[in-house]
Amino acid sequence: MSAHPEHLILSGAPEGMDAALIARELARGKPVIHIARDDRRMAAMRAALAFFAPSAVLLEFPAWDTTPYDRVSPAPAVMAARMAVLTALAHGAIKGPFILLTTLNAAMQRVPARDALRDASFSARVGSRMDEGALRAYLARMGFAQAPTVTEPGDFAVRGGIIDIYPPGDSGPIRLDMFGDVLDGARRFDAETQRSIEKLEFVELAPMSEVILDEAAITRFRQNYRAEYGGGANDPLYEGISAGRKMAGMEHWLPWFHPKLESLFDYLPGASVVLDDHLDQVRDARWHTIGEQFDARREALKRKGGTDTVYRPVPPTAMFPDEAEWQRWLAAHRMLRLSVLPQPPGPGVLDAGGRIGRNFAPERQAEGGNLFKALADYLRETLRSRRVVIASFSEGARERLSGLIADEGITGAKPIADLRDLPDQPGALGLAVWPLDEGFVSDGQATGPLAVISAQDVLGDRLIRGAKKRRKAENFLRDTTTLTPGDLVVHVEHGIGRYTGLETVKALGVPHDCVALEYAGGDRLYLPVENIELLSRYGHEEGLLDKLGGGAWQARKARLKERIKLIADRLMRVAAERLLRATPVLEPEHHEIESFAARFPYAETEDQATAISDVAEDLAAGRPMDRLVVGDVGFGKTEVAMRAAFIAA
Repeated sequence: MSAHPEHLILSGAPEGMDAALIARELARGKPVIHIARDDRRMAAMRAALAFFAPSAVLLEFPAWDTTPYDRVSPAPAVMAARMAVLTALAHGAIKGPFILLTTLNAAMQRVPARDALRDASFSARVGSRMDEGALRAYLARMGFAQAPTVTEPGDFAVRGGIIDIYPPGDSGPIRLDMFGDVLDGARRFDAETQRSIEKLEFVELAPMSEVILDEAAITRFRQNYRAEYGGGANDPLYEGISAGRKMAGMEHWLPWFHPKLESLFDYLPGASVVLDDHLDQVRDARWHTIGEQFDARREALKRKGGTDTVYRPVPPTAMFPDEAEWQRWLAAHRMLRLSVLPQPPGPGVLDAGGRIGRNFAPERQAEGGNLFKALADYLRETLRSRRVVIASFSEGARERLSGLIADEGITGAKPIADLRDLPDQPGALGLAVWPLDEGFVSDGQATGPLAVISAQDVLGDRLIRGAKKRRKAENFLRDTTTLTPGDLVVHVEHGIGRYTGLETVKALGVPHDCVALEYAGGDRLYLPVENIELLSRYGHEEGLLDKLGGGAWQARKARLKERIKLIADRLMRVAAERLLRATPVLEPEHHEIESFAARFPYAETEDQATAISDVAEDLAAGRPMDRLVVGDVGFGKTEVAMRAAFIAA
């Protein structure tokens, strides 16, 4: 395929406005691939496209959530999303133009060839014969894992004549009802409620993994492995794959399983490619990381003399393109390179007509300044010549900003879902829920005269608070990889013991992985790995072990409970003292309450909002904060107090 002559730079394309340029490119009638710098930029582009092109068909192709040459496999949800997109593209299942959102890490990695995915499908029609054994063998080869209940993509469960399968994609799991060797019925169901959603007459399954573990792939892996490293002695990966077992991290040897790999661009030969700003620098850093990871693996292999069970990596160029090949991939497509800042005119450089918008940081920082008056003055001036959109990150923030500008005399603001709801004439003012970091001004053809103001331009950075953890102790264990033999741990019922490793224990003839713990006197306890949450780390490296079944640990627990009761009694006394004291009445400054509340990025529940409002009234009236001691409505009590105190102030 010859190189396409249309390689253009679109300068003056701020983030947010770039979605309008992609929507205009989609109007040419061909698919568009947008390559974002990272996952955050891809999510921002998805939100911007929902505003500028809400009717466009969007696909997302994520990157693996692992580092290059990792020892673990990508998450099942990531693999499912990738395989759903690749299978749909390979079969031509998506009609008409669409936008494929992906990241540089995903685009810079080879994928299975289209022919391999076309030949790796399984289909059955209701009422026809179906070989259950062939289906189960297919699921094992294609990366599915058997589970008691299907909960995520890649699971399948067999219960008598019922087979539940969760295929890749977002359409949900399916249930097959067998009557002997005949597919008697098929339906899609909800994984949480187990309720049927729709009946199916035809079922078609796609691979769950990019590694298709059939006999040909196993033979190919063995040949490539021996050609690169000689024999596979002492390598569990080589031995496991040779036996046909699915091994953790085997996807990182993807080139050795397939006769050939292709690029994502090969799946869409006629598509336009839009590159995010600063993508070249990110690509250079990615290639540098790949090289460092490969060199580290090879150095470890040399130190061990190549005979120990160490990591034997695939050469980088077998999995990732170097600079020359990357440019060849791009040369076959129409390519638009985005640039936030304007560039000097020249061959292949087009002015998109945008620039970064007004930021009200000086007014926010000025002592005694009126931030919202400055916003109102800017709106009056801008609305004379263009449409204006104020982008907020939540419904609540939009309502509060609407009230703030109304107090300054700006009327006629209209809540809008997307750009279609905004009249196409100067003077139109819309309020949108759009999590945009920074606003912009545009006079380009893609948008017309338009100004977008983000809530952060006006109010500053969002007040983001991390999710509250149910358990405050950071030393509760979640998996055995965080333990080293010899570590001291605390069992909630048996006290301090020493972790000695994982051991397989047979119960009723069935092997079971257990955490082995040693206690005083050489006593041992075997804890099933699924109950590891009963353990927590001991705070010191050395300590006396408890006697298994003894009373010392229970006595310490009882003393601790008594101390907790004393602390609780003291807290109740403090709360009672608060009831007898009054606080000064505080007068809020102009718009301070609304400004603070508008920066809160989450939708408040009715109970949370009521609690905060009640406490604020108590503070403003000089009453004690007794409501802080009663109940918990979702916020921590300290946070309720801080927010209420600010509102009252």
